[in-house]
Amino acid sequence: MARYTGPKDRLSRRENFDLFNKGAKLTRLNIFPGVHGPKGAKGAPSQYGKQLREKQKVKRMYGMLEKQFASYMEKAMKTKGNTINAFFSLLERRLDNTIFRLGFTNTRPEARQLVSHRHVLVNGKKVNIASYQVMPGDTITLTAKAMQMPGVALNLKKEDTVVPAWLNRKAAAGQIVRLPSREDVPESFQDQEVIEFYSR
Repeated sequence: MARYTGPKDRLSRRENFDLFNKGAKLTRLNIFPGVHGPKGAKGAPSQYGKQLREKQKVKRMYGMLEKQFASYMEKAMKTKGNTINAFFSLLERRLDNTIFRLGFTNTRPEARQLVSHRHVLVNGKKVNIASYQVMPGDTITLTAKAMQMPGVALNLKKEDTVVPAWLNRKAAAGQIVRLPSREDVPESFQDQEVIEFYSR
């Protein structure tokens, strides 16, 4: 599946939100991107503009392009029950996001690279598809080579890693305990704006 390969900081600056978990490394977050800087943002956004910005924020944070992101929303809308919970359950259960949530990497792009380079095993089998949907009961582990990578090894040694309630982690192994919901996503989004964007 295609992915965005351009400069990431400008995306975070456009959404005024740290999309890629860069923390202090991300500078000028409050400055609008582009040659005209703050002049690029003119006036109050329309209702459509607000919905678009929230949709773009979520889509870019999970590292997807429009076609794939829209397909997740379409599946969520066809699911019985709460659309928001179904939507974020699909996003959170992506294999690259699961690796990130388990604390094996610092960012989703790093997690995606681990997956694409065949360093991730699901139930003992190598999976190199970032969008692979994990299910309750699945066990996620890393290859021996991955655990020797400096960044991964450092993350595995951290004792203050906060793992969401839908996951359980022991050393370099993680297990899917249950389906995630919107409440398991710590990032702040205006969920209804995203739903209304696709309901037009």
